[in-house]
Amino acid sequence: MSISPRKGILDIVPYKPGESKVEGVDRIIKLASNESPLGPSPKVQDAIERALNDDLALYPDPACTTLREAIAEVHGLRSEQILCGNGSEELLQLLIRAYVGDGDEVILSRFGFLVPPLVTRAVGGTAVMIDEQNYKADIDAMIAAQTERTKVVVLANPNNPTGTYLPFEEVKRLRQGLREDVLLILDAAYAEYPETEDYNAGLELVDNGLDNTVVTRTFSKIYGLAALRVGWVYAPEEILAVLHRIRPTFNVNKISQAAAEAAVRDQDHVARTRIHNNKWLPRLSAALEEIGLEVTPSVGNFVLVHFRDAEQRQAADNFLRGRGIIVRPVANYGLERSLRITIGRDAENDALLKALAEFMT
Repeated sequence: MSISPRKGILDIVPYKPGESKVEGVDRIIKLASNESPLGPSPKVQDAIERALNDDLALYPDPACTTLREAIAEVHGLRSEQILCGNGSEELLQLLIRAYVGDGDEVILSRFGFLVPPLVTRAVGGTAVMIDEQNYKADIDAMIAAQTERTKVVVLANPNNPTGTYLPFEEVKRLRQGLREDVLLILDAAYAEYPETEDYNAGLELVDNGLDNTVVTRTFSKIYGLAALRVGWVYAPEEILAVLHRIRPTFNVNKISQAAAEAAVRDQDHVARTRIHNNKWLPRLSAALEEIGLEVTPSVGNFVLVHFRDAEQRQAADNFLRGRGIIVRPVANYGLERSLRITIGRDAENDALLKALAEFMT
C-alpha cells in the first residue's frame, strides 16, 4: 500500500509563477510578474546592511514589532491589529486554512488571484467561481451565491490579472449583502496604485465593530521587495488570535523585517514609483490600442492585452520571447487570448512596444 495525500490534492493544478528565463537568450526583459521597475527604496540597502551586522545566530522578532509599528504609523492604524507574514500569499493561505474545512464554500470572482481557490481545494472546501461583468467582479452575483455552507468571500481590489477595480461604495455594498458570519477578505496587493477618488483599500471596514472583514497588503509590488517576501494583514484582534495559533513562529526573517520597515517609511520613493506608473499606464495602453490590440482599462502596474484569438496570442508570446521579452500568458485564468504585461522601465516599455508593433504589421 502506497502513501496517499488527502482526497482532492492531486486534482489541484499547481500555481505557476511568471518565468524569468528564455533558453538561448542572455539579455531578458521581464514584464511577467508585476514587479516594481524602480526597485526598492535606496534606504532598504542600508537597513539590510545594518541587520546583517547584528547577530544572525539569534531568531528574529516573531511579532515583527517595529515593522508593525511602522506600518501602523504610516497608515494610521492600530499595530495590535496587524500581522505580518511571508508575503500576503501566506496570509491568504492562513485565513482560508483557519476558516474553511471539508464541504465549506469560498466565493471568488472568476478572474481573481489563483492562490485562494487552490488553497480552498487543498483544505477540502469548494471554490465557487462567479462570472465577471466586463472583467469586473459582479457584486450582486457574489451576494446571491451565498449558501449555508459559505464561510469566506475573497475580493481582489484592484484585481489581478485584469487590472480593474470596484469603487468603495460597491465594496461596502458587498459587505452589507453578506451574512455577518461570512468572512470577507479584501486582497489589496495593488492598493497603492489607484488614484481615483472612489477607490479605497477597505481598511476602515475592518473596524466595523464585527470580526468579519480583513485586508491583506504586500511589500512585493510598489515597494519592490518581492524577493524578500513580506506582507501584512489588518484584521480584528479576534481573527489575529486565530491566525497566531496556526502561523509559523518566525515567518518573517530579520533581514526582511528591517527592509520592509525602511521601505514603508520612505513614502517619497513610493510616490516616485507611482509617478512612473502614472506616466506609462495611459501611454502603454494607448500605444497598444493604436497598433490594433484591445486593452482592459487598468489601475494597477500592468495591463491585460487581448488578441484576436488564442492562436494569435500564442504567436505574439513566442515572438516576444524570441526577442528576450517575457510577459504573462493568462490562459490558466480562462483568458486564452490574453497576455498580462507589467509596466517596466522606460527602455523596456519602448522595446516591448516596438516588438509588438512589428508583430502586428
